[in-house]
Amino acid sequence: MVNSYHDFLFHKEIKNTTLVANLIRLKMSYIEQLKNTKYNLGSYIPIPLGFILLMLANFLMSDGVDTNEVIQQTIKMIGVNLTFVMLVGPLAFGLLIVLFWVKFIQGQSLTSLTTSREKIDWKRFFFSFFLWGSITTLMILALYFTQPENFVWNFKAEKFFIFLVLAIVLIPMQTSFEEYLFRGHMMQGIGLATNSRLIPLIVTSVLFGLMHIANPEVDKIGYIIMIYYIGTGFFLGIITLMDEGLELALGFHAANNLVGALLLTADWTAFQTNSILKDLSEPTTGFDVLTPVFVLFPILLFVFSKVYKWENWKEKLTGKLTVDNKEIEFNDTTL
Repeated sequence: MVNSYHDFLFHKEIKNTTLVANLIRLKMSYIEQLKNTKYNLGSYIPIPLGFILLMLANFLMSDGVDTNEVIQQTIKMIGVNLTFVMLVGPLAFGLLIVLFWVKFIQGQSLTSLTTSREKIDWKRFFFSFFLWGSITTLMILALYFTQPENFVWNFKAEKFFIFLVLAIVLIPMQTSFEEYLFRGHMMQGIGLATNSRLIPLIVTSVLFGLMHIANPEVDKIGYIIMIYYIGTGFFLGIITLMDEGLELALGFHAANNLVGALLLTADWTAFQTNSILKDLSEPTTGFDVLTPVFVLFPILLFVFSKVYKWENWKEKLTGKLTVDNKEIEFNDTTL
């Protein structure tokens, strides 16, 4: 009888402890959850610093160089698919480096790098992926049928299906690397260092945009395209902070690059692929730069906010980090 009573108390204590831990976790944001762990701010420096130095070196080396011409020459030498692997492969490998560093050097779980939820919400990932993938597909089809003179049929079955396999493997790795680096590793590290949400949002968004400054699109359209790149960084940062996780950003980014690369290519883009269609038109600032940032992204924010019932925008985007477990009140008789 005594043993049964002690067993009852023991199991109640375990139940209480688990429930308390889960409730505390639910009150913490994507960045705040790490404040209750042992973290070393210095461990957040090497990978971002190394990547920034690589970006700077790439920009300096490409200054005055026609990057599009370099890509075209490379395609002539080794073909479209191998050129694609050469350009995307290092970024895809970068994902493995970031995940290894976080998991084994920092000792942080990959779940907490991805989300504040108890486990990664793949439904969010696929909702974002298929939503933006569908919108992208519809926009490309609309342009194709309304302006057919601007497109040529680029589909060659053997080359396309080889590219399809490469793209399905490498592009999600490439986009996930950028998300885990900027909206994950860097955003969490800067947030912990500054006790702020706004500072990491601004810094990671601007750096994300600057990462693309050596792209051939910049030579073709001009530096005004940085509005699109930096604006995309802010959009991805906002949905990460508002949704308390990377799932939506991971899905959007993967769809944006994968669907675009499979359906459409052009001679002036960083991704010159064995896609189904080829765009012969000249890019325009309005459609290619301003429309996504000032029309489509706000619509997506509205949709996500309604689906996932986002609230407290100002606090989540500009507030300070707080870990106040005292706000959680428990009634032992209800546990």
